[in-house]
Amino acid sequence: MNAHLRRAAVAAAATTMLIPLAACGTEEEPGVRLSDDIVVGLLLPENQAARYEQFDKPVIEERIARLTNSKGKVLYANAKHDADLQTQQLESMIEDGVDVLIVDAVDSKAIAGAIEKADEADIPVVAFDRLAEGPIDGYVSFDNEQVGHIQGRALLEALKSGAGASTSGKIVMMNGALTDPNAAMFKKGAHTELDGKVEIGLEYDTKDWKPENAQANMEAAIASLGKDAIAGVYSANDGMAGGIIRALKSAGVTDLPPVTGQDAELAAVQRIVAGDQYMTVYKQYAPEAAAAAEMAILLARHMSLGAAAHTDIDTPTEESVPTVRIPVIALTQDNIKETVVQDGLYTVDQICVPEMREGCEEIGLTP
Repeated sequence: MNAHLRRAAVAAAATTMLIPLAACGTEEEPGVRLSDDIVVGLLLPENQAARYEQFDKPVIEERIARLTNSKGKVLYANAKHDADLQTQQLESMIEDGVDVLIVDAVDSKAIAGAIEKADEADIPVVAFDRLAEGPIDGYVSFDNEQVGHIQGRALLEALKSGAGASTSGKIVMMNGALTDPNAAMFKKGAHTELDGKVEIGLEYDTKDWKPENAQANMEAAIASLGKDAIAGVYSANDGMAGGIIRALKSAGVTDLPPVTGQDAELAAVQRIVAGDQYMTVYKQYAPEAAAAAEMAILLARHMSLGAAAHTDIDTPTEESVPTVRIPVIALTQDNIKETVVQDGLYTVDQICVPEMREGCEEIGLTP
């Protein structure tokens, strides 16, 4: 059954969430699976960004356990930036007979063939965080174009406020990987904010999102433009921001220009406290991961995503895919306590380690 037909079938089956159904002890209804022995295949793209294994994986595992009365099982694989490896991992999970797949694609196009094989095996697929091509059944992510808008606006605000630079200098744009469709959306949003307002001196698409590649690109930009000509740096995520800041410091830049980021990694929050990084985009991983888990269990039970999805989206290969979008927040020195601390992502003690305590006190970040 292909993804279009499967979505039509599950829409006709039921529209409620599954916890009440599983808990009430009623007999299994035609077309709806109430048994809890569900096997979920979880495929994540890499392990350099802290979010995937520190936040996404445990939240998904916890939510799957809750939705299946601790009888569900998660088979996990991390592709470590290798699209071919991820294809093999997905095909292996098909052979293992998983009931549903959650896939965060290394390469959105390269994974399409394997997702087609899952569809042929009647295994539904939730595209998680990145919009994979092929016959997917659901999609969960953040408003990725809005991420770029937030980053671009924050950079402009920093330049206008004199936070390390002015709009008269040149901007270096360090975008994400070309294989990640989210990177294109981040870039589009950022360009909408920056174009015509600042001069973009150089722009890079960073292979595999790797910090060391961003650092090498930044070293090239410094050599080309001159360290004193760089007014600010648009960095698409925190890992790359770390590499960019290392390159600037190695070049002897002491008054760092504003650098953006994304993911609210602990190291990035600490750089923000120290004044090395201007901002990051805080993405609430728990709601995103929980939504993916809930979609997966609904699909495994042959139920509708109507109760879980807020909207739908057309992909290059599919139409009207049920979609959940999670809002994002700009994080600066001004709202660390109201965001990542209040939400329990990090404690003040985790952020304010001994070498950070002076900076924490200066911005009022105390227990």
